[in-house]
Parts: sequence; C-alpha cells; structure tokens
Amino acid sequence: MTRRKTSQQIQQLVFVGPSTIFFVLIVAVPFFLGLYYAFTDWNGISRQADGVGLRNFIHVFTKDPAFLNSFWFTAKFTVLGVLLTNMVGFALAYFLTKRLYTRNVMRTVYFMPHVIGGLLLGFIWQFIFVRGFASIGGATGLPFFKLPWLGTEATSFWAIVIVFVWQNAGYLMVIYISAINNVPKNLIEAAKVDGAGRRQVLRNVIFPLVMPAVTVCLFLAISWSFKLFDLNLSLTKGGPFKSTESVALNIYNEAFNISRFGMGSAKAIIFFIIVALISILQVRATKSREVEL
Repeated sequence: MTRRKTSQQIQQLVFVGPSTIFFVLIVAVPFFLGLYYAFTDWNGISRQADGVGLRNFIHVFTKDPAFLNSFWFTAKFTVLGVLLTNMVGFALAYFLTKRLYTRNVMRTVYFMPHVIGGLLLGFIWQFIFVRGFASIGGATGLPFFKLPWLGTEATSFWAIVIVFVWQNAGYLMVIYISAINNVPKNLIEAAKVDGAGRRQVLRNVIFPLVMPAVTVCLFLAISWSFKLFDLNLSLTKGGPFKSTESVALNIYNEAFNISRFGMGSAKAIIFFIIVALISILQVRATKSREVEL
C-alpha cells in the first residue's frame, strides 16, 4: 500500500505538477496582483503604488463614459455574435452530416478560419473591406460592396460581427457535428416511421439531444465575444471615434497607453465578475434543458 501511494504521488507530481505550476504563475498570480492593483493608483512604471480604496471602481461607474460605451458595444456584439455563430455553426454541421461526397473537404475549409490568428485575420479582412469590396463595387455597381465598411459606426459594427462569425462558426461546427453523429439513428428512424417530417425530427429529436453541445458552444461563444481584442485592434482599433471599442481594448488602452494600471485593473475585475455571472447563468439555463437517454 505504501509503495502504491508513493507511486501515485509521483505520477501526480510528474503529470499534474508542471501544469499546476504554470497555472499558478501565469493565471493565479497575475489575477491576484491585478486584484491588488485595482485598489491602488499604480501607473505600471513606478515602484510605489498608493492605496486608493474603492476610488477606481467609483470612477469607472460615475466618471468614465468611455468604459460604459465600450461595455454597451461589447454587450450588443456578444448577443449578435453568439446567436449568429451558433446558428451558422449548427446549420453547417447539420448540412455536413448528410451523405455528401465532398463533406470532409468542406469541413476542413469551414474550420480553417479559426486556425488563423485574430491579428492576421483582422488585417486580411481590413484589406478586403477597404480594397476588395471597393473593387467589386466599382465593377458590379452593387450598393452592398460600396458601403464604407470601416468608416461609420453601424457598418464597422457589422464588419466585426461578420469576421467574428466567419472565424468561429467552423469551430462550433465541429462540436455540433460530433453531437449530431451521436444521436441514435433508431430514434430518427422511429420518428420518420411515425410520420415526422425533417423539421419535426430536427426540432423534437435532434435538437433536444444535442443540448449538451449547445451548452458548450454557447459558453465558448460568450467567452470569445466578451474577450474580443485582437480582431478589434487589427480591424478597426476601436474606431471610428471609439464607437467599436470593446471592453478588452478599453482596458488595454487604460492600462498600457494611458499608464493608469490601477484603473485598468479595476475595470478588468468588474469585467471579470460580469462575464462570470453571465456564463454561470447561461450554463445553468442550458443545462436544465438537456435530455438524457
């Protein structure tokens, strides 16, 4: 028994120890340091950080309309991004679980945008919106391609939504494909024998049984949407006139461009609490609708 316990401890130390150390150094320590600096006026450079109590948090809610505007933009973007990404991902998965000759190739093609980094993807789509669409609009005369996609508040918002959905729908598609393939075929065949059409089978058989995948995909999409940064930075930089500035970009500018690290840490803590509460509510709501076989 002693040898077995020793062996188990060594295995845990070898396999879990390194990941635990990296988690503590990269996640836990910065989190608690940020929590400490949120109650100080540290500028990120000096060695001295004086405590200010709750002044940073009060300032965020009373004297910082830029943060509230960025949060409103992030909330709107999250609602549309989560809905459209999951709808497109599920539609692609449902279509690509059919017997198609090129379905494996199409799965690869739809998944590939997620592999591209957000910064690179933003610069690519910036060229497409500014140069590519303008050339197509000039050649075809279609109003859609003549829009100032990165020039106005409304069009810039939809430009970010389009790129976000295009980048992440393929990843959610893979999860939904796995869930749909695990739906028992005998249930689908029994429903068809009873006279159920495709829509009825989808609504009453397939969709309830893939709810665990919906829970995961909603959680991922909410996390990606709220943490929008690299795509926002490379595509619009928060413009025009900070109308498309996400919360993550606002926190970054506050801490590193204005050198108010204490204020930026306070915003990050507020943002963390809000996102955590929303994620918990979402997981509980979708978990209650899951069906067990």
